Amino acid sequence: MRILGIDPGLRITGFGVIEQTGSKLRYLTSGCVRSGEGELAARLKVILDGLAEVIDANRPHEVAIEKVFVNVNPQSTLLLGQARGTAICAAVIAGLPVAEYTALQVKQAVVGKGHAKKEQVQHMVRRLLALPGDPSPDAADALACAICHAHGRQLGGFSTKGLRIRKGRLA
Repeated sequence: MRILGIDPGLRITGFGVIEQTGSKLRYLTSGCVRSGEGELAARLKVILDGLAEVIDANRPHEVAIEKVFVNVNPQSTLLLGQARGTAICAAVIAGLPVAEYTALQVKQAVVGKGHAKKEQVQHMVRRLLALPGDPSPDAADALACAICHAHGRQLGGFSTKGLRIRKGRLA
């Protein structure tokens, strides 16, 4: 089972592909799609085309994407939501199922605590996938999302039972 993890962002969208065989995870590739500056529509097209290339080159079976949280700045939240929607469209156009996870769920699955720092996520992704070095923060978040999905598949999915919404986020 190949899983594509996506960490959506308007300027930088991280991606990571892993392969799951039973309980074993194997790193295949990771990186970032950089949309640069300019008009929103053109930037979204860069994200769509970049992820389409990743999907075409790696042939994942499923996609895991991080859910958008509510920011202090509503404009930033809207832009991030558009980048996330574009990433979901790339998967749907390719006929792939999409699973969505909160940052809390991803960090809990990879680090063991939901409020882990980016450096902790990078370090655990490196260890879990036996990488020679820490991936970039955006690629690490995408790989962490894929790992979260793989762990959830093994356990029959993640439950949000017992969690509550605080400040627009699951807690």
